[in-house]
Amino acid sequence: MTLTGFLQLTASTFTFLLAATCAKAWALAPSNAKLVLTIVLYSVGNLIMLRLVREFGMASAFSLSAVIQLIAVNLIALVFFGEKLSIVQSFGIIFAILAVGLITFGSATE
Repeated sequence: MTLTGFLQLTASTFTFLLAATCAKAWALAPSNAKLVLTIVLYSVGNLIMLRLVREFGMASAFSLSAVIQLIAVNLIALVFFGEKLSIVQSFGIIFAILAVGLITFGSATE
């Protein structure tokens, strides 16, 4: 992974995490400003993802982004918003992380 690619992945992840946090804030107390900010942030994140797709390919870019976001969004939900997961949901997240990790690793070995 190039430095540029790493920085773009970091920027897209940070942008998507901000968007997810804004979406949760909107869900707790809806307002037009929060809705517009959420849409803008998701749009910016997707524009950055287009560059990542060009550099890494679609499978790798979206797989990397998905596993990083899956972990980070759940940490935000659990730590900052106090959400709770059942044991089944916890195992589902663990299996999802493993699945995306295997997809990413599999494409790297070819």
